[in-house]
Amino acid sequence: MMKHEEVKNGVIFPIGEKNEAFAQYFVGQSYLKNLVADPDINVGVGNVTFEPECRNNWHIHHDGFQVLLVTGGEGLYQEEGKEVQFLKAGDIIVTHDGVKHWHGASKDSWFEHIAITAGTPEWLEQVSDEIYTNLKNN
Repeated sequence: MMKHEEVKNGVIFPIGEKNEAFAQYFVGQSYLKNLVADPDINVGVGNVTFEPECRNNWHIHHDGFQVLLVTGGEGLYQEEGKEVQFLKAGDIIVTHDGVKHWHGASKDSWFEHIAITAGTPEWLEQVSDEIYTNLKNN
């Protein structure tokens, strides 16, 4: 049994649909529920849910930022050249413009965060199974 399976029912916000639009930028299955759909603001707000072992590719936000508000489960976050960080409900991550990073679920837990994002993402290489499996905090 995986930890934090309650996340798959949505902890605070609904889990949303399978994240097909961005599936090519993820290893594993993620779900997305857009929370703000106002064309007059240039910030995306979405509830992103990750099945165990799911993570997104390395990516950079250009001319913007990303704030992650962890709402459930256990996850990981890493900036290029830094150690991986273990995430749990209540943690907040701020990723500044131009910083290469990735985030996702730990090996044995569902994971959910609200992503507040501005700017244009540049999607890069996958976090390989070999690297992911050997992370210290995983």
